[in-house]
Amino acid sequence: MMIEHPMMAIADDGVELAGTLTVPSTPGPHPAVLFLPGSGRVDRDSNAGRVRPGLGPALAAALAERGIATYRYDRRGAGDTPGDWHRVGFHQNRLDASAALRALRARPGISSVAVAGHSEGAVHAATLAAHDDVAAAVLLAGYARPGRDAFRWQGASLVAHLPAPLRAVAGRLAPFAARRLERVATSTADVVRVGPSRLNARWFREQLAHDPRADLAAIRVPLLAITGDSDLQVDPGDLDVIARLVPHAETRRVPRLTHLLREDPGRPSPLAYPRLLRRPTDPALLAAVATWLGARLGTTVRV
Repeated sequence: MMIEHPMMAIADDGVELAGTLTVPSTPGPHPAVLFLPGSGRVDRDSNAGRVRPGLGPALAAALAERGIATYRYDRRGAGDTPGDWHRVGFHQNRLDASAALRALRARPGISSVAVAGHSEGAVHAATLAAHDDVAAAVLLAGYARPGRDAFRWQGASLVAHLPAPLRAVAGRLAPFAARRLERVATSTADVVRVGPSRLNARWFREQLAHDPRADLAAIRVPLLAITGDSDLQVDPGDLDVIARLVPHAETRRVPRLTHLLREDPGRPSPLAYPRLLRRPTDPALLAAVATWLGARLGTTVRV
C-alpha cells in the first residue's frame, strides 16, 4: 500500500517543479528515491503526449512495496510545471534535478535519499551521484560516452533495425538530415525552426557536448547500471565502460530488454515501440531495482 502527496520543488531560478511524493503506508521515516525520466517534454509519470511509458508510477509502486518513498516531478513546460520546454537546456534539466534532490532530502519523514534515472535521466543521476549527497544510484539505459557519439550510435542503430525499404529511404534522406542537425548544433539560439517544427537547439547543443565519463569516474556510492540487450537507443556495450570507470558498480545486461524497459522476444525494431508501450514496464526489472535499492537503503522486506 502507498499514499501519494503533491510535492513542489523550487528550482534555483524560482520555478516551481510540480510533482508527486509516493510514500509507503507503513510508519516512517522512510528512505526515498528521486526518479529522473528520459528526454523530451516529459511529465512526472514519464509520459510525453501520446508516448506514455508510465515508468514513474510503476517504479514508485514497486519501491513502495519495499518501504521506499519516491519523488517524481514534471519537467519545465510539461504537466503542471510552467515554462517553454523548447527553451530548456540539458544543463537546466540537471540543475532542476539537483533542486528536486534538495527538496526531497529536506522533506520531513525522509531518512536517506537515492537517485534513479532512465536514459537522459540516468546521465543526470550519474552527475548527482558524483557531486551530491545521495546514498545510492541506479542508471537505467544510461550512456557512457560523449553525447555526440551517443547520438550518432543511436541514429545508426535505429536505422539499421528498420525494414530494408525504410532503410533505403533513410539512406537517401541522411545527407539532408545531417545538414539540418548541423545547423541546429552550430546555432546560438535556444530554439531553431526546421521546416514547420520548433527544435530545442539549446538542449541539443548541450547534450551533444556533455561527456558523462568524468562524473561516472567520481562516483563513490553504490551504483547499479542496467541496459537491455535489445536497446536500440543506448549501446549495451557502454556497461563495460561504466564497469571500468566505477569498479565497485554492479552492471546488468538484460536479454530481450528494450530501451522502453519492456521485454521484446522478437527482432528489435523501432516500429515495435507502439506495441511495446501497450504492455507494462517489465516486472522483473522493477523487482530487481526495488530489491537492490532496498538492500542498500536498509528495507529488504516487502511491506
